[in-house]
Amino acid sequence: MQQSGRHDIIVIGGGIVGASIAWHLTVSGAKVHLLFEKPGGIATPNSFAWINASWGNPRAYFDLRMRSIAEWKRLAKDVPTLPLSFAGGLCWDMSQADLTTYASQHSGWGYDIAEVDAVRIAAIEPALNDVPNTALYAAMEGVAEPQASAEILIADAQRRGMLLTEGIRVTALRRDGEGHVATVVTDSGEFTAREIVLAAGAGTTTLAASVGIDVPVDTPPGLLVHSTPVAPILNGLVIAPELHVRQTAEGRLVAGTDFGGMDPGTDPDGAAEELFGKLKRFVKGGDSLVMDFYTVGYRPTPKDGFPIIGRAEDQTGQTLTGLYIAVTHSGITLAPAIGLFAATEILEGAQEPLLAPYRPSRFS
Repeated sequence: MQQSGRHDIIVIGGGIVGASIAWHLTVSGAKVHLLFEKPGGIATPNSFAWINASWGNPRAYFDLRMRSIAEWKRLAKDVPTLPLSFAGGLCWDMSQADLTTYASQHSGWGYDIAEVDAVRIAAIEPALNDVPNTALYAAMEGVAEPQASAEILIADAQRRGMLLTEGIRVTALRRDGEGHVATVVTDSGEFTAREIVLAAGAGTTTLAASVGIDVPVDTPPGLLVHSTPVAPILNGLVIAPELHVRQTAEGRLVAGTDFGGMDPGTDPDGAAEELFGKLKRFVKGGDSLVMDFYTVGYRPTPKDGFPIIGRAEDQTGQTLTGLYIAVTHSGITLAPAIGLFAATEILEGAQEPLLAPYRPSRFS
């Protein structure tokens, strides 16, 4: 096999997390080589792309998500072509009691969220067919068009000197004689580096296992329907019972039974048609909507639902040098913070306190 020149750092993964890590490392002065088979990977192109710190998570995870919302805005100043929109989100996909608890808890934590009545809801989203009596409005929520954001970060990192190899399939990692993870094995040869960053989403588990590390990640399917582009209908995100909807920058309405997408079951065509029918009934003028396509994504979801970021331990309990892991189900929200923190930890040996609960060693 042909072996490449040695690089400071190899990043594996072309999704939004890998793109962010590679960009931050490159900007920090590292010699970076990004490897991936397909731009965007598997999960990123099929993401609902919601940036949020919403309901149902402990305070530590809320704090990490809030920091990442701020990092999106910082990143947008450095890369102004990123397709970001912070137009806010309406939510009423839970009971009234839960809505009240959600608003009280999160506003106390510093989230810009408030209960709004039907008049205000109709003003925020006048295209809704059935306006609920009450909902929550989170003004700071937004979206990042997922595929475009990853591609723009990668292109900007290339402009700054990053080496890119795409269309290449990584098959394994390998340790050197001293136990250091130093080699990436691909279908086009082997590459060595001082440091390897594994940000391969659904492929993380298999590649980590090749060097004796257990990274428990599930990949549940999620179906999202996409309309043909239309004139603006929605102003922001709408999180309604059994239908989460947004409109993309190019005008497509994207919908799922929730932001992760619905299970397509054994008949994805039928499931997509049924879901698109709900979308057509949901908005005024919906009868004229035409479904262009649907996607079935496989979101990498760590076993306990929280990110896995940092150094790993092998089966003997020894920290593996040369390997840094980053996998999360919430890649769109967390990508800029993960990129910043990973670059700092790798290059400076720092330990980011916000990442303390999410180390791979918790599964050892």
